[in-house]
Amino acid sequence: MSGGRQRHREPVDVHLIARRDTVTGPEVLLSRRAGDVYASGLWHLPSGHLDGPHEDVVDALIREAVEETGIVVDRADVRFAVTVHHRGPGGRARIGLFFEVRAWRGSPVIREPEVCDAMGWHRLDALPSPMVAYCRAGLDAYRTGRPMAVHFQEPDDPIAYSSAADRLDCLPAVTDPAVGRPTPDVREFAERAVGRVVEWADASWAREGSRVWRVRGAAGGTWFVKTHHNERFHQREVRAYRTWTPALRAAAPRLVAADAVLRTIVVTALPGRPLYGAVLSAGEERRVFHGIGALARLIHRNTAPTARGPAVDRAERHLAAAEAHLAPGDAEFVRSLVERAGRPAPLECVQTHGDLQLRNILRADDGTLAVIDFERSEPGPAIRDLVRLSDAWAGRPELYEAFLAGYGRTLTRPEQERLALEAALDSVSGIQYGTAHGDPELVERGRRTLARLRAQSLIPVPAAPERGGTP
Repeated sequence: MSGGRQRHREPVDVHLIARRDTVTGPEVLLSRRAGDVYASGLWHLPSGHLDGPHEDVVDALIREAVEETGIVVDRADVRFAVTVHHRGPGGRARIGLFFEVRAWRGSPVIREPEVCDAMGWHRLDALPSPMVAYCRAGLDAYRTGRPMAVHFQEPDDPIAYSSAADRLDCLPAVTDPAVGRPTPDVREFAERAVGRVVEWADASWAREGSRVWRVRGAAGGTWFVKTHHNERFHQREVRAYRTWTPALRAAAPRLVAADAVLRTIVVTALPGRPLYGAVLSAGEERRVFHGIGALARLIHRNTAPTARGPAVDRAERHLAAAEAHLAPGDAEFVRSLVERAGRPAPLECVQTHGDLQLRNILRADDGTLAVIDFERSEPGPAIRDLVRLSDAWAGRPELYEAFLAGYGRTLTRPEQERLALEAALDSVSGIQYGTAHGDPELVERGRRTLARLRAQSLIPVPAAPERGGTP
């Protein structure tokens, strides 16, 4: 029991989120209050109270839609979106139920001109101002996908939404998956950097340990928040952003904030989609690889003093773990490459991306390219960045030539030999990792690369010993 405390008797109101999807993003229908009413001059969703005990919340929504906008909504097209427990600056509380509707009959018009002087469609990520803070809270909660929110304003807060007095608190549902959501301290760090975040979308690559979220801010703007798998990855990426990636200008994200304890960064979002899986014409492909070559040239013009050599010291360990999953003769071929290389002469060291492949290169609608994901960046020979790209132009000499044209030079003979060695070692490592972590695509890519390298090589390979079976 609550003792002598006053019990809540909040009124219930309903809010219509009439939504339409456009080429520029989703839009919602808003009206501007006018006349001698509460919050006059502020934008709001079509809304209202229940008429009485005879009316349920869905009936009330359908009635308000007709009365305020003239559109006719069928009960079957109403979807529950979010509940907001709201308290206004005056201290009175209420329960708001927000419903999404994507289908209706008729066109919206102003049906109550005495209390509404404007009505129109507005982008969900660019809501108008001034707007009723209560309504803005419901839409911001809706954008997060959270079904419940508390919005208790303080006595001095304005009725209109203000980012300086944002009281929204979204609660997760019991069905929300724990995996893929940022921890509270990561959320707090991100919001200190960019302001309140209204939408977190998991954008992590399936096979990576690091977590990535695409976030949208309450006042507009999009960023990426990334929590690194380990301290080494964090240090590499932060160092890249603080030293040499600014020279790439618009072709790389900009670091907004970094936290070494959380191993988390916030970076700006760039336009475009990853090239991995993109369907392009032959001419577009050549232009893309020419652009990739130009990007690589920009990265590699930053010289570096030291670098590790090829992973020959780890070759036998990776071979031992992967040998059972290699094609006959693959292990012997790799050992022949390692033996032939011995201790290869050092190549000039430059800054390298470390994981330059199509999924880490974005292509915007106007064809411009940008590169992302620098957690494997470290000094090394330039050919380190060609290892995974070489799979993309395999069997396509015109794409390789386009890359070299953009790169501005051809590879030297020592670089070509080192590229074959690095590609073979990377393939074995990928097969080992893919087998251990259930990633058949990574295994197949490694096998495909080894088969290609063997077909191109003039190194005689000893016959592979037979496995299993009876003589």
